[in-house]
Amino acid sequence: MQPFTRVTGILAPLDRANVDTDQIIPKQFLKRIERSGYGPFLFYDWRRQGDFVLDRQAYRGARVLVTGENFACGSSREHAAWSLLDAGFRAVVAPSFADIFKSNSFRCGLLPVELPQPAVRQLIDLALQEPGMEITVDLERQRVAAGGFEAMFDIDPFFRECLLNGWDEIALTLRQEADITRYEVGRPAWLPLTNPTGGETS
Repeated sequence: MQPFTRVTGILAPLDRANVDTDQIIPKQFLKRIERSGYGPFLFYDWRRQGDFVLDRQAYRGARVLVTGENFACGSSREHAAWSLLDAGFRAVVAPSFADIFKSNSFRCGLLPVELPQPAVRQLIDLALQEPGMEITVDLERQRVAAGGFEAMFDIDPFFRECLLNGWDEIALTLRQEADITRYEVGRPAWLPLTNPTGGETS
């Protein structure tokens, strides 16, 4: 996945709490087997109603979303994080996230930033009052800054290291490639092998 060190870009406000994953990416769009291609369907139902905040010209191309508490609750679909990333967002700022969404985000390169409710409220108000304003989310320094606003955030050290280095689960496994190769070389010949079609070979 793409490493994340810092991002500077337009801040888009979604002033709603308890946004569930079916609102982020409705179930009828979950038929793709790739991780890409979901961006155009992000918040699909709300966009169809017209004048959706993220469709306003000032917020086009936004890189950071700020929103209410309990973001991405509901179903555990990974597609919620994928759709935000595919739509150009690199970070989401909220008072709290659903645990599974937060985990999925870390694993695909989307940074979930948790800040206290008053700080999030201040950011939402800033983004509404100054449409198109930019924000910087700095993972190395664990700092968010926009205009006169500044706040530090906490993050699990393991996920911080993975994001900074662009390590997904496959990359983490390949870091052990030397040990894996050493094991395979010394693997007893009598043990069964698994062939590419999923069955065992003798």
